[in-house]
Amino acid sequence: MPARKLYFESIRVGDELPALAKAPVDRVQLSRYAGASGDYNPVHVDELYAKSVGMPSVYAPGMLVMGMLGQLISDWARGGQLRRYNVRFIKMVWPGDTVVCKGRVSDRHGSGGRYFVEIDLWAENQKGELVMKGGSQIQLFYSLEDENRQRSGQSPIVVEVPRESLVVPAPATPEAATNA
Repeated sequence: MPARKLYFESIRVGDELPALAKAPVDRVQLSRYAGASGDYNPVHVDELYAKSVGMPSVYAPGMLVMGMLGQLISDWARGGQLRRYNVRFIKMVWPGDTVVCKGRVSDRHGSGGRYFVEIDLWAENQKGELVMKGGSQIQLFYSLEDENRQRSGQSPIVVEVPRESLVVPAPATPEAATNA
């Protein structure tokens, strides 16, 4: 039975995506990733080279972890369309590290029959340290009825949904932050 689709009407700001825990990174995975991506940078696959440039070991390419976060989004957004995806690399991932990918709905909005959710994303290692953070925007049908209408050539269901952001404005100055 295929996974149930995700619709805009069922999503709320603050909803957490189910965490995705990946198996510990190992050298075989690094070699397979190098082969699949064509990125044979020796710092990711050659232990002696990595040590010669001052690293304690080979380490995972950032794009590998980015792919893990991408899997979290694609698993969650069943039927949605990825409109934006960005990440920032924070900390290196080493062989033996376990990566846990997490996300939270930070905004939802809709206008003119188009509905979007904004997702805050992050990945942590087994110590709970942040290794990557980012965000994505997913476009969804409002409901099953909306999807059926649009797929049959009818106009979309139009519900105006103002932004419902989790974002809290930062203090204007460092002093304001300490006095808050």
